[in-house]
Amino acid sequence: MTPPILYRDRLIPKESVRLDNDILLYQDNSIIITKWNALKPRKILSHGFSCYYLDKGYKISCFYGHQNQLLYWYCDIISSNYNPDTNTYHFLDLLADVIIYPDGFVKVVDLEELADAVTNNLLSINQLQDALRQLSSLLDVIYRGDFQKETAKLREFI
Repeated sequence: MTPPILYRDRLIPKESVRLDNDILLYQDNSIIITKWNALKPRKILSHGFSCYYLDKGYKISCFYGHQNQLLYWYCDIISSNYNPDTNTYHFLDLLADVIIYPDGFVKVVDLEELADAVTNNLLSINQLQDALRQLSSLLDVIYRGDFQKETAKLREFI
């Protein structure tokens, strides 16, 4: 089976980036797991692993520093669009994110970007509703104490 082509699409700033350097580690009907190096070199961030939950509307990534230390878990709320003719996935970042630090602290971020995107007609009301539902679902997983279980398959590759 030929690995799919992956794109990360953003609304703010508007861009579509083909993830040519991501390495596909695992794929089934509900998840895709990749390993990657930071697209833009940063002082702290070096590389990481991501799991796209195709039927749940989020991507959970673990970010690592240059000394291979876990910096944090970063959870993007996304929509997925697959084109079977081209074997291509487009993952649209729906702006709301959750960061989970190694000490367990949970931070929800970028909600103002979500509001700005609706105000500026970059995001439809339906997309906003989907994003909020997906964010709520992810937070339910985290607050129930099921994050370890949710990320079990991803952890097999870390």
